[in-house]
Parts: sequence; C-alpha cells; structure tokens
Amino acid sequence: MEWGHDMKFNVLVVDDEKNIREGLGKALQMDGYDVILAGDGVDAYSKMEDEEVDLVIADLKMPRMSGEELLKRLVDSYPTVPVIILTGHGTIETAVQAMRAGAFDFLTKPVNLDRLGLLVKRALSTRELVLQHRQMQQELDKRRDFSNILGNSVEMRRILDTVRQVAPTRASVLITGESGVGKELIADAIHNLSGRKDRPFIKVHCAALSESLLESELFGHEKGAFTGAVSRKRGRFELSNTGSIFLDEIGEIEQSVQIKILRVLQDKRFERVGGEETMEVDTRVISATNRDLKQEIQNGNFREDLYYRLNVVNIHVPPLRDRKEDIPLMAAAFVREFAEENGKPVEGIDPRARAALYSHPWPGNVRELRNCLESAVVMSKGQILTVDDLPPGIGQSDRNSTIHVEIGSTLAQAEREVIRGTLHSQNGNKSRTAEILGIGRKTLHRKIKEYNLED
Repeated sequence: MEWGHDMKFNVLVVDDEKNIREGLGKALQMDGYDVILAGDGVDAYSKMEDEEVDLVIADLKMPRMSGEELLKRLVDSYPTVPVIILTGHGTIETAVQAMRAGAFDFLTKPVNLDRLGLLVKRALSTRELVLQHRQMQQELDKRRDFSNILGNSVEMRRILDTVRQVAPTRASVLITGESGVGKELIADAIHNLSGRKDRPFIKVHCAALSESLLESELFGHEKGAFTGAVSRKRGRFELSNTGSIFLDEIGEIEQSVQIKILRVLQDKRFERVGGEETMEVDTRVISATNRDLKQEIQNGNFREDLYYRLNVVNIHVPPLRDRKEDIPLMAAAFVREFAEENGKPVEGIDPRARAALYSHPWPGNVRELRNCLESAVVMSKGQILTVDDLPPGIGQSDRNSTIHVEIGSTLAQAEREVIRGTLHSQNGNKSRTAEILGIGRKTLHRKIKEYNLED
C-alpha cells in the first residue's frame, strides 16, 4: 500500500440538512476523498459498523441522536477515528466542550471550504499514522515463525532465507556481528525451526565466566573435583543432549576450554571435571561472537581447527546503521510490546520522530533502539509518539537541522527545498525520505522529476 497522497480515505459526513450534507460531500470528493453520507447520528453509527471510515464530520444539532452523543459513542468505540464537529456561530462554547470530549476540531457554519480542506488534511495525517502502525502490526503477525527477528531489508531477508535452509540440518552455525544486533534471536530461530525444537535449548554466555567456572559449566564436575564441589553437577553439554546449545561470545574463551569444545564437535565425547567416565552427547552447536575470529587466530588467541568446526555455516548480522530500512518494522513491534506492557494507548510514530530514529547512528544497534522506544512509550503523553518523547541525544542532528526558505517563496519553491533538504539528510534514500515526509514513494518520485532533483 502506498501512503500519503497516494492513499484514498473514507470521510463520513453527518448532517440532517440535505443541502449541507451533499455540498460538503461534493467538495470532499473534488479533493480526492471517498465520501459516505448520513442524515443523523443513528444512521452514521450504523454506517461506521459497515464501512472502514477514516474521518467523521458531524453536525452538533441533529434529530434522533445529537452530535454530542454520536461523538461520545465514537470516542468509546472508534478512538483512532478523528471527528470534526460542525456548529453554528451561537454554539461555539458547545463546540469547545465537544473538543474537550475528544473531537479533533470544529468548523462554524457556513463552512469555509478552504478551512475545511486544511482541517481534513490535518486530521487524516494523524489517522494515516495509525493506519501505518496497523499495517506494521499485520506484517508482524505474519512473522511468528521468526519470533523477534524483524526487518524487510535485503540483508535481513537473506539472513532469514539462510536460517530456513540451515535450521533442519545438523550443521554448526557461527553467528557474527556487533554487540546488540540480535545474534541470540537468530540462534533462537535456528533451534525453533529445527527438528530439535521440542528438545532442550541451553544457552551459555561465555564471557561472564572465568576459565575454571566455564569449564565446569560446560562439562559438569564430579563431587570433590575442586574446593566447593560438594556434589556432582551435570554440565550444559550434558543438559543439551538431543537438543541444541548456544555458546554466546565464543571468542572470549581460553584455549584450554577451546580444546575440549573441539573434542565434543569432533567425537561428541567429553569427561566431567575431575571425572573419568566418558560421556557421549548429541547436541547441535550454535555459537556467536562480536570479534573477528580470523584476526584472533592470527594473534594466537583462537584455535583455527575449532573455528572451522564452529563455522560450518556463517550468518553475519549487519549493524542497524547499515540497514535502517528495518527500523519501521522493529519500531512498530517494540511500540506494540511496550504499549501493552505499560497500558499506554500509543498507536504510531509521527514524521519528526521517525526522522530522528532514521538519523541516529545506533551504536548499540537493535538493543539500543529497543531501549529507546521503551523509554519513549513510557514517557508518551498521547496516541502518537513525538520527537519530544524520545530520550535525549536520539536523533539530535534531526532536531537541530533546518531548511531555509526565504519569505516570498512560492509554495512550489518551498516544497522543492523541503524535499531536497530531506533527501540530502537521508543520503539520497528515497524510501526513508518518503516515510519522513509522509508521502507515497510514487508521489516522491514524481516530485523529484518535477523539481529536477534526480542528482
């Protein structure tokens, strides 16, 4: 679906006066909207149940059901659909009360069509954010097989294809990438899509343990093997028998432990620390590192034979700064998760906040994005996240960036500068520019050509 000006919206006009109702309907149709007409509140509420309505324009004084009562019902049942109230000059105070009750804005009769057009555009820009958010949720629901692995970039599609292909096999997988890119999520997906999914999946964070503790943790120990070993302990390899084991930060382990892991991979055998009995194990090994293991081999810190045993299949996860087109889907997932967790009615992210997310370099990768949006949802004051809800320092360059338009410029000249400046800030990325400007890609391509901005 294309967004922005390429999208058709349904506007419901409710007024008991036929001439006003039909006149407004024709004006809106000329502006490119699909129009539904209703003669009173009862008729309008019935049509809301039958049609997908994006905006309601309703008179305050109507028979059978007043505009106030219709507004109350709409706010309760359709909280994401904006309502513009029509009122006479003598009832402005009532219109203000209606806005306090949840109306988006009001118009006085006789209706100024220019004012109507501006209000409708403003109201539908908010509605569009909600629809974008909803579409992202539908996309998320299609991806249950991959749990929290999110993204539509070429890189992530390639990674997911590799995961699907390698998961059913017994091959060892080495997942590489910077800290915070989501390597553990890839490991989860490999196990969950394998024939071992109902068997144990044991995780070991190697960097968190000293050499002696890691050896005991991986292979277990016998009673009395060392001071404090008061009873026999089964190790993680033993516990993961018939399932999978995930060795995170594998590049941090000492060579004495590397030799024992190599033996498990080669012979599927090991002994507990302090024990003589040889244990046999059938476990699928998935490992991850943020280090360059080839460089570690050259430096004498990592065994080359172990590297090749671990790296039967390599999955490299690029940093978030190199796949920013994945941000919208991830942001939608995190917003939904934290909105539900915190009981917040957040339904979308506004264009300036989206631009801030795009412009930030994300040195902490997906982990940093997740923490950012958790904070934003907690601090949010409305249904749409704004740049002011984001933590300090996120997209700071976006907050301070400006586009200069001289007084006396035509609207076309101003539009050209806005598009040019946004394109420049996004390094020519048209998808991100269209997303930030809130227009469809087709519209952006047409305007780039119209304003000679191809270069």
